[in-house]
Amino acid sequence: MSVDKIEAIRHSAAAAAAMPSQKTTASPRPLVALLDGRDCSVEMPILKDVATVAFCDAQSTQEIHEKVLAEAVGAMLYHSITLAKEDLEKFHALRVIVRIGSGYDNVDIKAAGELGIAVCNVPVHGVEETADSTMSLILNVYRRTHWMAEMVKGGKKLVGAEQIREAGQGAMRIRGETLGVIGLGRVGTAVALRAKAFGFKVIFYDPYLSDGMEKSLGLTRVYTLQDLLFQSDCVTLHCSLNDHNHHLINEFTIKQMRQGAFLINTARGGLIDETALAQALKEGRIRAAALDVHENEPYTPTGSPLSDAPNLICTPHSAWYSDQSSLEVRESAAGEIRRAITGRMPQVLRNCVNKEYLVGGGWGEPELNGGSMTAAAAAFRYAAPPPMVVPQPAGGQPLVLENHGGSGVSQALNTSVAESMIVQPSPVKVEQDP
Repeated sequence: MSVDKIEAIRHSAAAAAAMPSQKTTASPRPLVALLDGRDCSVEMPILKDVATVAFCDAQSTQEIHEKVLAEAVGAMLYHSITLAKEDLEKFHALRVIVRIGSGYDNVDIKAAGELGIAVCNVPVHGVEETADSTMSLILNVYRRTHWMAEMVKGGKKLVGAEQIREAGQGAMRIRGETLGVIGLGRVGTAVALRAKAFGFKVIFYDPYLSDGMEKSLGLTRVYTLQDLLFQSDCVTLHCSLNDHNHHLINEFTIKQMRQGAFLINTARGGLIDETALAQALKEGRIRAAALDVHENEPYTPTGSPLSDAPNLICTPHSAWYSDQSSLEVRESAAGEIRRAITGRMPQVLRNCVNKEYLVGGGWGEPELNGGSMTAAAAAFRYAAPPPMVVPQPAGGQPLVLENHGGSGVSQALNTSVAESMIVQPSPVKVEQDP
């Protein structure tokens, strides 16, 4: 749809809403864009009285319409588009980005902060679903359910105990096994509690977690990655991806794992060196692996080092999804955008992930709703957590916690224009993170 057409629709809608005898002067609404999706049906009811909502369906900023680059003050995105510094610099009016999901490794949050752009996420996104999916994958590699089902689907007839024994070779009893959780954030904790119910002994490694949490959860804590890998029969990853933990599981760390251990990843694909994993699966050093995330997504076996790896389950970055979680994450993201527009930034934002970079980032300028910051608000400061040195074996890398996400190429800007509403926006309570 062309920009002229967009403007025509907007003015037409405004004219239809006005009484013939009245003269109305509608103030322009700020533009909010969904960058890498098309469906705005959930977001529109939440934003339509305070913003014009556009969708771009883009996979890079080169596919985003110039009107969005010039005018959008808010942006929402899934995980299929990346916003590096050079991408962020293309936006001329952008003030807030909301990631529709918990992971935000596809946005340069430091560069965004330096440009005066707040970046937010939805940290409670898909916690239960991802934990349930993780347990499903763990059960599949232990009980070999997936491979047995594929045999039956392929027409193989398994008759008698000997054939079952041959087909199910490698299936293991769960009770008494040790599950090692890397990253005890929201999802990691949910997985640990579920695993205990199945009879796992659960240990975890998380250098950023306060002492004593293991006591309240009834878990065993280890203080080095090497110890966790050495003690675990199954390792599951629940940490975010950053510059320090890229390829956390690599040729070196795989050799520290128990012979025949299982490996699960529902966090971020870049945490695992897929070439090293493929070799370990072929050699039997890792008995089986289940991956919901991959280094290159969407994952296709063609050209991947995992294409001929045995005993591997791959799913399409879907561990986070349920009908309920999909609705909830979109409502939460739209709610954060609404708070940014109707409240005072950045204090009003509930889940801003780049607060420390916003200091001196131009927040004394007019707000999205036309207000201006007071001197006290302009002087507002956020304290960043102190850097931590993570104890590691030689060659190891530190890590940070936790993530997950959801998903789209544009030829023209498409815009949904709101109908006018009688009900005025309700006051927004200003909340600050502790």
